[in-house]
Amino acid sequence: MQTFDMNSRIKEVYHHPVGHDAMAKILLQLGKSEKWLTNPLVGNIKLKSLAKLAGNKIDEDFFHVLIRLLNSEQDVPSKYTGEVTPKWWKEAVFYQIYPRSFKDGNGDGIGDLQGIISKLDYLKDLGIDALWLSPIYDSPNDDNGYDIRNYYDIMTEFGTMQDFDLLLSEIHKREMRLIMDLVVNHTSDEHEWFQSALKDPDSKYRNYYFFRPNINDQPPNNWTSFFSGSAWNYYEESDEWALHLFSKKQMDLNWDNPELRADVAKMVRWWLEKGVDGFRLDVINYISKFDGLPQGNKTIGELMGYTGIENYFYGPNLHKYLHELKINAFEPYNAFSVGETPGIGIEMSKLLTSEDRRELDMIFSFDHLEPPGKVRWDDYQYDLNALKAYYMKWQKTYPNNCWTSLFYENHDNPRMISKVNHDPVYRDVIGKLLAVIQLTMKGTPFIYQGQEIGSINQKFPDITHLRDVESLNLYNELIEIGTKEAAFKTILAGSRDHARTPVQWSAERFGGFSSTEPWLSGDDDYLTYNVENQLSNENSILRFYQNMIQLRKKHKSLIYGDIIFSHEKTKDLFVYERRLKDEAFLIVCNLGTQNKKRPRLTANLELVISNYQEVAIMLRPYEVNIYQIKNTGELV
Repeated sequence: MQTFDMNSRIKEVYHHPVGHDAMAKILLQLGKSEKWLTNPLVGNIKLKSLAKLAGNKIDEDFFHVLIRLLNSEQDVPSKYTGEVTPKWWKEAVFYQIYPRSFKDGNGDGIGDLQGIISKLDYLKDLGIDALWLSPIYDSPNDDNGYDIRNYYDIMTEFGTMQDFDLLLSEIHKREMRLIMDLVVNHTSDEHEWFQSALKDPDSKYRNYYFFRPNINDQPPNNWTSFFSGSAWNYYEESDEWALHLFSKKQMDLNWDNPELRADVAKMVRWWLEKGVDGFRLDVINYISKFDGLPQGNKTIGELMGYTGIENYFYGPNLHKYLHELKINAFEPYNAFSVGETPGIGIEMSKLLTSEDRRELDMIFSFDHLEPPGKVRWDDYQYDLNALKAYYMKWQKTYPNNCWTSLFYENHDNPRMISKVNHDPVYRDVIGKLLAVIQLTMKGTPFIYQGQEIGSINQKFPDITHLRDVESLNLYNELIEIGTKEAAFKTILAGSRDHARTPVQWSAERFGGFSSTEPWLSGDDDYLTYNVENQLSNENSILRFYQNMIQLRKKHKSLIYGDIIFSHEKTKDLFVYERRLKDEAFLIVCNLGTQNKKRPRLTANLELVISNYQEVAIMLRPYEVNIYQIKNTGELV
């Protein structure tokens, strides 16, 4: 691969995997189309000319950072044209459980392992093949378990290791699988490694973290934390600073230390020996930092909202460390891995998930969770045409030696139905529309708890009802520069607590989650939207999910089949086929609130599933229909 410098042209940068994804991300943040970059006139502009044209709007260091990133990646994705290799995790439907909010088994208001065990039959009946548990390890809970104090023990609030062993046994007894949440970019500051490092300057664990001497009472660099403020803690007793990209109690691990990597691999093998089937790897693309922890570029910081991110979102040793972990821990157990990779786009993703490179099986990309030009804290209505564009790009260009994840929700994001349209009239049809798209795209679906009953954002009355450390930190930051009302409006738009209120099992007090006040309380939505009510209603969102999952299991064309799009430029119309050998399905979606003219169909079709009960001449708001194609035909 070429070496980049200021004489390189924009089109050359755009054809590089890092350049492509970085420029696409910038345009996404600005709400602009990638067509800007494919224009021949723009493509031939040299970086030095672009710097002159930009003037004071983009500083010189921005280009130096970009060139360093480009030259740090010498590989390009392979041009694979072969068939898909079948795997259990490609055919599975995953279900994410946030244990604290799933089901309380002992009446203390906190979800636990016994609560999960009590609902395994429900999950099996739903059609779930594999469960992903958010962290259940011993933790002081500064970030609800993502700050791990002991990787080899269970959080007391969730139960015991005996409870875990029973859970794993009961899951496997039902022919389901379990993947754990692996948080190894950082540990809690209460972890024995960090405590030893803090107390003893000569401890070997010193080099497990990023300690830097205090100079002029200033942090070692200008990096900011994802949870507000500086990314550095000052320790007066040793006159030093230590790095934390997240909360002040989540201390970043130094993966450049081979002893640290060996200890991580050892821990992974320990859980796999117990019978765990794989891991979701939390912010795993952050584990490699550029040498020297350089200053963050101001322009990039303002654009992305976090200063310094260019120095660790795709570090120089990321591929090396992931490959090493795959070889030393995952492969001997044939274990599954999916990486949470914020900021990683489609081209870098190909390098991370290509089967011949032996790094990750899948990644979670987040570019579809907000529409172009928006961030999570903005108050907006999600245009599903952005989702259409995202999926068409990934489905068309992601090769068969890679595999993608399909998701809208998780523990870190507000509910998707609320993003699309707040009008309760559309709640059920949107929930069913989203289910069809997720379960008929090529990839592995990950359903988040409550999604299957159409859960929506909560009506939190004020900041005292929230528990999320990220939301509380940002609120305190915002009230320093504005009003409490404006700050809370921002928090309400993007708080992670929308997804963390307890699962609504019934119309009983506390939604059937617990016999006592839950750790986080929602509103009264549970009185109407709950599992018990929806199980007794054949037209509910829950029953729709059951039917869709069974359809996907029954027809391999909806898993491994080719995907063919039509009506690509028609706004609010999303039409595609799935084909495998002599089996084919057609999916027709209306992505908006206005009636749409149905596409004229020439094939012999049989309606299989619809989110409307009655037939109509026009495609109604958010209507979706799945047809089985009985013979070959074309859309006109």
